[in-house]
Formats: sequence, C-alpha cells, structure tokens
Amino acid sequence: MGKLNRSRNLSDADDIYAALIAAHEGLSDEESTALNARLILTLFNHIGDADVIGEALEVATLAGQQERHKAL
Repeated sequence: MGKLNRSRNLSDADDIYAALIAAHEGLSDEESTALNARLILTLFNHIGDADVIGEALEVATLAGQQERHKAL
C-alpha cells in the first residue's frame, strides 16, 4: 500500500504542461475529454495502487469543491 506523493516531483513541470496543452491543440471538446480520459487511465495503470489512486481522487475532488466554494 503506497501513499500519494504530494511534494513537487517534476523537474520540468512547465515543459510537461506545455506538452499537455500541445496534445490538445486542434481537438474538439469531445476529443479533448477523451484524450484526458485515456491519459488518466494510462497513469492509473502506471501507478497500479488503488489506495494511491483513491487518495489522488480525493485530493482532486476536494480541490474542485474548494474552487467552487471560492467562486460563490
């Protein structure tokens, strides 16, 4: 059973973000959503630990809820 690494773990985060944005260029909203789903499933498979994935889902869900709360 692993634990989600929440510390900065990317040496070139800006380049990775740029690559993600570039991968979406020219895609429709539907195609972009499908790409995100495939990417998430690929990364889930790479992680391979249901507890870590569950923790990541909780963190992402709570962050989204906090963002919505701030917008009110």
